[in-house]
Amino acid sequence: MTSSSSSKKQAQDPPETSEPTLKSLRTKMTKSDEKKKLKDIEISVPLVYGNIAFWLGKKASEYQSHKWTVYVRGATNEDISVVIKKVVFQLHSSFNNPTRVIEEPPFEVSESGWGEFEIAITLHFHSDVCDKPLSLYHHLKLYPEDESGPLTMKKPVVVEHYDEIVFPDPSESFLARVQNHPALTFPRLPSGYNLPAPMQVDDNGKKKRGDTKDHSMGQWFTSFSEADELLQLAAARQQVQAHIAKLRRQISLLEGQNQTVKTGSDP
Repeated sequence: MTSSSSSKKQAQDPPETSEPTLKSLRTKMTKSDEKKKLKDIEISVPLVYGNIAFWLGKKASEYQSHKWTVYVRGATNEDISVVIKKVVFQLHSSFNNPTRVIEEPPFEVSESGWGEFEIAITLHFHSDVCDKPLSLYHHLKLYPEDESGPLTMKKPVVVEHYDEIVFPDPSESFLARVQNHPALTFPRLPSGYNLPAPMQVDDNGKKKRGDTKDHSMGQWFTSFSEADELLQLAAARQQVQAHIAKLRRQISLLEGQNQTVKTGSDP
């Protein structure tokens, strides 16, 4: 926040929206076009969203106390632009141009100010991924939890949230385009099913810009130790669901054969 107020910390209510909002740990997204859908398959995108804030120390003033960055990144700092087309950050109305549209990675906005407030983060996906955008809400955090302690320039305040976006029954084009991408949890395909060869990325510079492994603030990013376990559970869940679907088809086939036998044996 850049405008003056009697309080150092202010919160703004998020704007009203009819778009889907992120739920706990796994949010399923759907696409209206049902053509060439691959049933009983899920693609999940682990991601992290949050902010990092640096106190300005002796350079701090009443209205400029921190430099901060709000962002969305891959959980393992890989390029997520393969799924996300653009990200819209809605800042407090006191900022110049409060609606920031970021159309290429890294998906982040950096600013300076003194107050805390709610930031709406809207993810827009590529056309073969999902028709509807997804809204996240993050409360910008500038001050450490222990507010009684002295502020320091040595360590920033970092607040991050881990989540997964799940795309059930993906289109064939989406699956073929992102197969083996390190930012995604790629499913086990049904036996005998083959996808076209993945697209080759010729623009190495663009690929590097989307990868945040070498991000200037990467040393402060949270390492989510539970993320790998959650991803393994998601992969196991996908395999179990595929096996259940296969068993149901077999049972249905056997029941049909049994009914045919009973009908033929009736006098």
